[in-house]
Amino acid sequence: ELYSNPWTPVILLSPACDTCIVIQAYRGITTASRVFRATMKVIEVDRCQIQEWYPKFKSVSIPTIIHQLPQSFIEYLLDSGTLQLPLSISNEDALPNRVQNPIDELDYQLREESSDNDEESDQSASSPPPCFPDLELQIKNSIEALGGAVFPKLNWSSPKDAAWISSSRNLRCTSFSEIALLLKSSDSLVHDLSHAYDSCCDRKELTRPSSFYIALRKWYSSILPEREFRCFVRGQWLVGISQREVTTCYPLILAERGVIQDLIVGFFEDRVRMKFESDDYTFDVYVTNDGRVKVLDFNPWAEFTLPLLFTWEELEGLDGEKEEDVELRVVESRCGIRPGLKTAVPREFLEVGPGSGWEQVLKKAFEESQQEGASDDD
Repeated sequence: ELYSNPWTPVILLSPACDTCIVIQAYRGITTASRVFRATMKVIEVDRCQIQEWYPKFKSVSIPTIIHQLPQSFIEYLLDSGTLQLPLSISNEDALPNRVQNPIDELDYQLREESSDNDEESDQSASSPPPCFPDLELQIKNSIEALGGAVFPKLNWSSPKDAAWISSSRNLRCTSFSEIALLLKSSDSLVHDLSHAYDSCCDRKELTRPSSFYIALRKWYSSILPEREFRCFVRGQWLVGISQREVTTCYPLILAERGVIQDLIVGFFEDRVRMKFESDDYTFDVYVTNDGRVKVLDFNPWAEFTLPLLFTWEELEGLDGEKEEDVELRVVESRCGIRPGLKTAVPREFLEVGPGSGWEQVLKKAFEESQQEGASDDD
């Protein structure tokens, strides 16, 4: 999973395709996090697509309906010059609470712009919005079949980074227009649509799959974030389990840690291990209050999959051949809380001491202001 923030990693493969370096940069500040063995293959990434794994795990997952997306809709999502939402044949508005008509906002133009730019803006504003009637009808019927509310997901990822734009501030959707708004506003989905295979050692000229799908997953308002867990599998052995919601300490989960670990380990042995073909991967589960385990997602064993309360160095050194070797990590106190993804701020920036990210940014900003002041004096 990739989240929309200025620190989204760039993964560079070596010529021999055996190692990669993860580089992050923000306004002149660059960091290389570590060297990571790049042995992930295209087929391993493909197995984590929801249209691939869901049919095998349908009985132990949440209700989902999957549709193949037309190429015209993919092009619409990738077109950075298209700001309009698709025209809805149902006359549904993804932003019903707006006071001002979005079209009216296009009337504001800077007087300083050249006539050529004005002409281009006028053409963009006057162009008709796209329309996908067949796809909208399919999605409308699927939403109704799933109880009236869903959350969308493409082959690998959900548009979590765009939840802020929704009127509900989450991924709950009741119409095609709301789904289109989330997908169009998500930067993280661009990775799936354009660079899904970039970190694969055998990708050759491939950068993405030939087909894309949208999975509509039934929305449950009763889902508790503290009961979601990420499981790490290496060499077909479960080597670690982490609480997914790492921004809060949940005392109840601490009390149930042993029971939850046994449930997940048993579920992996009985339902996952022999069905999922890859040797190394991660999968997310939800443990219900009555002890049932549901599969939520599968992800590659790769740097862009968040290790949460582990580090990748730790995970690569773990041996899960014995059940007692599997560790379930949860946030045990407020001191163990990790920064939330919704802030889109790297952990280094949450420190303010000497050498911290904030100190470097402020120093850089001060130097730039000094240079600008010197230029003005000249």
